[in-house]
Amino acid sequence: MFGWRARLGFLVPPGNPTMEPEMAMLAIPGVTQHFTRMYAEGTTGSLSGQEERNRQQLAHVEEDVARLVHVKPGVIVLGHTATSYTLGPEGDDKLRERLTAKHGVPFTTAFACVAEALRHLGAQRVAYAAPYNAANTQLGKAHLEKCGFTVPAFGNLEGVTNIYDETPERAYGLARRVDCAEAQAVFISGVGMPTLAAIEVLERDLGKPVVSSTSAMMWNALRIAGVKQPITGYGRLLAGMGD
Repeated sequence: MFGWRARLGFLVPPGNPTMEPEMAMLAIPGVTQHFTRMYAEGTTGSLSGQEERNRQQLAHVEEDVARLVHVKPGVIVLGHTATSYTLGPEGDDKLRERLTAKHGVPFTTAFACVAEALRHLGAQRVAYAAPYNAANTQLGKAHLEKCGFTVPAFGNLEGVTNIYDETPERAYGLARRVDCAEAQAVFISGVGMPTLAAIEVLERDLGKPVVSSTSAMMWNALRIAGVKQPITGYGRLLAGMGD
């Protein structure tokens, strides 16, 4: 039987080529990963029209979850961080509560996973790095602050033509640029830009925890599913599973 320890369900933006390969990097024995593509029109990965695509995904999220529950996952994660920035904290809470109650399966969002991870690490002051345009980066900063975090420094990646063409090296450079002495941790937003390969080296170079949306999603999904196996090589959050 596949998924004899847990089955993890993820909703993926329609054009995202990054999330499934990065999650495969975090695979552990007995835990299977199952993906459903969300609905959105427009140029995928483009910084233009992101807010409209967020709203389209939200308009169809009920039917996407209804398909994914057929695989009987122990948890479902909406794998798109900026969707929470569109919803706001109250809207994010209501969405998670409604879909969990409707299907009897714990439902969460990428940002909710990030918030849980940062609190678990004891980080209240967070440097924020994003691959978005300036306006959407400001939305993410405001969302962090509304959720109780202080953001002493933040920044967005320059020269992005398509988020899905970005690299871990660019994620590394962005995180280095936004870090500051006041920050207790660095958060790299988004699941479209690859981040996993950069996290461990960033932690060594910065001397503090680094959390990406992807690492937080896997950490929280496993936690909710009751799997407590450390995953090494991708930062102290995943290496400390079970702590």
